[in-house]
Amino acid sequence: MDLVVSRPEGLYCPPGDFYIDPWRKVDRAVITHAHADHARYGHNHYLCAEAGAQVLRTRLGNITLETLPYGVVVEHRGVRISFHPAGHVLGSAQVRLEYQGEIWVASGDYKVQPDATCTPFEPVKCHTFITESTFGLPVYRWRPQADVFADINTWWAANAAQGKASVLYGYSFGKAQRIVAGVDSSIGPIVCHSAAQALNTAYRESGIALPPTLLVSEVTDKAIYKTCLAIAPPAAQGASWMKRFGSDYSDALASGWMQLRGARRRGNVDRGFVLSDHADWPGLMKAIGATGAENVIVTHGYVPVMVRWLQEQGLNARAFQTEYGGDQGAEEEVVETVTGSPNEPDENTAPGDAP
Repeated sequence: MDLVVSRPEGLYCPPGDFYIDPWRKVDRAVITHAHADHARYGHNHYLCAEAGAQVLRTRLGNITLETLPYGVVVEHRGVRISFHPAGHVLGSAQVRLEYQGEIWVASGDYKVQPDATCTPFEPVKCHTFITESTFGLPVYRWRPQADVFADINTWWAANAAQGKASVLYGYSFGKAQRIVAGVDSSIGPIVCHSAAQALNTAYRESGIALPPTLLVSEVTDKAIYKTCLAIAPPAAQGASWMKRFGSDYSDALASGWMQLRGARRRGNVDRGFVLSDHADWPGLMKAIGATGAENVIVTHGYVPVMVRWLQEQGLNARAFQTEYGGDQGAEEEVVETVTGSPNEPDENTAPGDAP
């Protein structure tokens, strides 16, 4: 018996009679993390990892929510359910299901790089592993995080020395907080768009230490705009929010999609920093291998490529069609700006990049 099947409402667990990250209204929803393509409003009951409760409530408001600490098991209709860290964003979790000796893990979104703002990814042994494939091509290989932040700091410091703002676009939940935590705040003040600041507050209330950040409404001295790092979602580019920085500022985009040649040009930004909250190709392969799973089900991203590659490695691989990774997703908000759909190789990806 399959412990998870794909239905029009989402990924369904038949023996437990609940859904994992459903995209249609259901009675019981088990949520891997609070990004909008995985956590949607309108379900009757929600269950998530305890670490993600504050951000989930910040995004969805007044919901009927139960939580579990990482690693704690609850049994529902004979199915043993537990959450395990996914390392994607604050509170992100893999869902482990055990029923009649069979173990499945639905990973949601994940990354294996360290991140000061969330609990690191934890491999979970299982028979069947459900994995994303947002960056499921060998061309995607992340540099060490420390090197990326060093580049951001150098760019910011150089701009501040010239008396102009540094505007860094990144998704408001997860990416923005990772940037705030990772940059050198001694360079200057950090100003955040209200979309990011709301999540900054949720992170702090969840016990995550972040340097001080300001809303633009809290800026009393406009001289701050000459040395600040301003963090905003990609949708702010060209919006009225940007007018306060005048015409003399430098902007950049922080995204895994910056790995692709031409992405920075199409995003119409001065710089691109390769910083992703998803696993790169080696990370995906490492995570899948660590589970020991013989069966792998691939969801959103470069699905056919991943399935074919895993089959060539001797695994029983197939795909689930899902509605994850749309324009409300984390990295996917950037896709619409700079690259097109992640299900189609970018026009600047060399033919030899695919396995």
